[in-house]
Amino acid sequence: MTVAAVILSATADGALADTRGQPRVRRLADLAWSGGALPIVVLAPDPDGAVAAALAGSEAIYGTPAAPEAGPRGQMVRGAELAQAEVSDTTAVLLWPARLTWVGPETVTSLIEAHGTDTGTILRPAWHGEPGWPILLPIAHLDALRAVAPDQMPPDVVADLIAAVPSRIIEMGDPGVVHDADTAPSDLPTHEGPPDPPAGHTHEWGADVVAEAGHPE
Repeated sequence: MTVAAVILSATADGALADTRGQPRVRRLADLAWSGGALPIVVLAPDPDGAVAAALAGSEAIYGTPAAPEAGPRGQMVRGAELAQAEVSDTTAVLLWPARLTWVGPETVTSLIEAHGTDTGTILRPAWHGEPGWPILLPIAHLDALRAVAPDQMPPDVVADLIAAVPSRIIEMGDPGVVHDADTAPSDLPTHEGPPDPPAGHTHEWGADVVAEAGHPE
């Protein structure tokens, strides 16, 4: 399975916001890569080239956003198409709003592993039953995303998708899937890890992976 990460920021300031000493999108690109996502595409306005510069030396590629009138779903489609152009056998994309800065790399790994055993289903990570981000969209359902109205905000894009395509919520025990950049790292609930193997087998998470996710012990 080849699963891309599509990191989406509506503004250059949001993309570059300091997050644990790194520009936000650089941190997210590194987390996505360490979780096993590839290719990694970052879409954000970049009037002075600072976003692309922040990604230099990482595994991510910078992509010019779709036209504003395409709406959030247009940015998601654009990112998925860029990922396919980069790696033609990409089977799914993780749609990842950049404000979700505290997602752990083990959540990325779990979603990729779950996709390997459930290739036709949209996968939604959850914290204590509350669905969050990034969602995993199989490329086979990209036309369903294209069919969403451009004026729909991201939560409504997801609602329209899951009304049209099979979906599954997977408990990750990762507070970062629902707590965004407005939550200080010190205020994050404790990272618990998935209560059940997302792909049906046991996976051991190392302390170094948890530390890289930026969650308190």
